[in-house]
Order: sequence, then structure tokens, then C-alpha cells
Amino acid sequence: MADLKSSPVWDAGTRWFHWINVLCVLALMGVGLVILNASSLDVSNAGKIKIKTIHAWIGYVFCINLIWRFIWAFLGNRYAKLRAVLPGGKGYFHALRNYVVAFFSGHPEQYIGHNPAGRLGAAVLFLLITLQAVTGLVLAGTDLFLPPFGHWIAQWVAAPGIAPDTLVPYAPAMYDETVYQSMRAFRKPIAVIHLYSFYFLVAAVVLHVAAVIITDMREGGSIISAMFTGRKTLSGHPIDEESSSHD
Repeated sequence: MADLKSSPVWDAGTRWFHWINVLCVLALMGVGLVILNASSLDVSNAGKIKIKTIHAWIGYVFCINLIWRFIWAFLGNRYAKLRAVLPGGKGYFHALRNYVVAFFSGHPEQYIGHNPAGRLGAAVLFLLITLQAVTGLVLAGTDLFLPPFGHWIAQWVAAPGIAPDTLVPYAPAMYDETVYQSMRAFRKPIAVIHLYSFYFLVAAVVLHVAAVIITDMREGGSIISAMFTGRKTLSGHPIDEESSSHD
């Protein structure tokens, strides 16, 4: 039996981002489903405002956490760097091919950090959560006049004689009707992107969890526990072990 070796991989900053992101995504999905079904649930306008406000505040935590992750890409260890998380770089496609062939041959290669296929999955997840963050901020401005875009949206749609800072949601008497309809036309494609990226994110999360479980079973690399402990236990010689001593 091969000796097992425990190696440091996910630093505290990466682990905190991951679990805060998990909680935010789950909460946003739950509240988002209520918003999508508000009409069938017979939610009042006041109730919609409260639900959307809760969704927006969770979204702010989600956005701040995402910004933190991009900052941590410059401050964290080598496995936290974007070049170690996202696909690309010299020899990447060759490494991906080797990894896929080895995986399906029953002799998967081991990595301390993300394997080449995992980096593709990480890129999809980062793209989708970034889309959700950006479009969500715009929608918070168009629906609730919340920062960072709400002030400009309010100035855009306020009726003559109405102070933009006094605008409230679902108060059509306070809006210039023609301008408001233009704003809604501007909002529509952003809402569509937000909705469908949500659906894709749900699918990506399910695939991510399945891939982690399957890879953990095939490679025996304690991938799941490593996101709690920060250390991965492996047998053999990991492909990306060469420079790990510099962390």
C-alpha cells in the first residue's frame, strides 16, 4: 500500500470564500425561487419589496465575497492564484488530455490543487457567479433603486417635480411613464441574462458537486475534507507537487 502524504492546499482565505459563497448561492437560489413564483404565491407588492430587499442584501455579501476572491488571487498561496484555478497557460491542453485519458483508463493522475478538468469547471462557475453578481446589481437598481446603480436609475425615471432620492418601488405616480417604460426595456435583457445564468448556475453547481464526489472516490484525494482542513491527503506523486515547497 502506498504511503499517504498530507499536503497544504487551500489556505484560509480560499476556504472562507468557498463556504461563504456556498451559503450565499443557496440563500439567493431559495429567495430567487420565491421571487420567480411571487404571483402564484399571491405575494403583495409590500411583500415583494421585502423579499427583493432580502435578496439584494444577500447579493451584496455575495458580491463582496467575490471581489475578495479576486483580491485573494494576488495574496493567497500558489493554489489560490487564478493561473492555478482557471484553465490556460503553457501545456494546459496537453495536461488536460493526459488527465482525461488517465482518468478513464482507471489510473487517474493526482493533483494537490485543481486538476486540469477541475480548472474548466472553476472557470464556468466563476463566469456564472460573476454574471449573477453584475446583472443582480443592475436589477437591484432598476427594481428597488438600491446602490450602486439605483441613484442614476432614480434620476432617469423620476417624474417632474419628484425628488429622485424619494422614489420607492411600485409607485408609478412618482415615475415619468414614458421614461420608465424605456428603463424597463433597458432592464429586460439584463433580467433575462440573470434568469438564465441562474438556471445554468444551478446545473453547474449540481455537476460540480457530482464531479467532486466522483473524483474523490476515483482518486482518493480527500478533496471534500481539504476544503475544511486546508490539507489534501494523497498517495503517489502529485503532478503539481514540484514547486509546492515554495508555499
